[in-house]
Amino acid sequence: MSSNIGFFLVRRAINAVVTLLFLVLIIFVLIHIILPSPIALAKLYSPNPRATVQYLQTIVNRYGLAAPIWVQFYNYVVQLFHGNLGTDTISGNPVATVLLLYLPVTLELVIIGQIFGVVIGLYTGGIAASNRNRAPDYGMKAVYLTSWGAPPFLVAVILQLIFAYWLNLLPSSLIADPTLPIPHVVTGAPILDALLAGDWTYLYSSIQHIILPAVTIAVIGFGLVTRLTRASMIDALDKDYVKLAYMKGLSKRKVVWGTAFRNALIPIITLIALIFAFSVGGAVVVEDVFEYHGMGWFTVNAIYNLDYPAILAFTILVGLSVIVANLAADLLYAAADPRVRLT
Repeated sequence: MSSNIGFFLVRRAINAVVTLLFLVLIIFVLIHIILPSPIALAKLYSPNPRATVQYLQTIVNRYGLAAPIWVQFYNYVVQLFHGNLGTDTISGNPVATVLLLYLPVTLELVIIGQIFGVVIGLYTGGIAASNRNRAPDYGMKAVYLTSWGAPPFLVAVILQLIFAYWLNLLPSSLIADPTLPIPHVVTGAPILDALLAGDWTYLYSSIQHIILPAVTIAVIGFGLVTRLTRASMIDALDKDYVKLAYMKGLSKRKVVWGTAFRNALIPIITLIALIFAFSVGGAVVVEDVFEYHGMGWFTVNAIYNLDYPAILAFTILVGLSVIVANLAADLLYAAADPRVRLT
């Protein structure tokens, strides 16, 4: 068994490297199609939009932008394997340093949002399945289809409009009250750092500010969890062991949530892992609407300013998160169901 897991992990690692290289190649090709000349490409590396041709030529020489695309791609990959993601053209800092600054903020937001979304999705899916083809089922279906089909920016704006502007219950933007001193940075995640520092004022403010963006992520993602939970629960409720549980005199609640739900969880594990991975990329829109200064907000600014190294780094990060989520889903699936073999 251990040898099978080792072979599986090695094969997945090779696939991950190939996939990431392919993603980088796509971005390289697209950038060179949009900006075919070395001077135009050099403007992406220049913090000065009015830089002279002579200055741009020095950038071309420094980064080898006049070389063929495959040479540039090779040079970037070599630097990538050495942990060098390039220099952020906006701040002038290494991209890896900037990622470490913004990534914990996004991870905290996505984890909290996905916990909300998964809990709501599992519960509403179970309710819909146990009331199949009745009013609660149709009601749940209408809600999750609406949330599933709504664009993320629309959900974010509606929640912001209702709870921040109309009801004035929650802050409309930012991570915390900007007048408060920032706690000592340990992890980079605002809520966790406030807890570690015992700064209860900043903790309360950061919790208030994270509610709307986290709920937005939950609303966007819970529909898929609801739908798959409903389908898995319906399949489980038709099994003989469920009918036997009813014959033993168990209540509907114990049968639905104790017997059927536990067995229906196995196929849902994969979906939850994948939703988390795609939420890292999906946080771009949510963070931009709420001015929540995480990876999404940083990436939107990078796109506006054609920050080429930062865009490449974000693409790699999202691709890596999807790959890791797929790996975690396969391992969890095999752990939950011994009949599953890792191949």
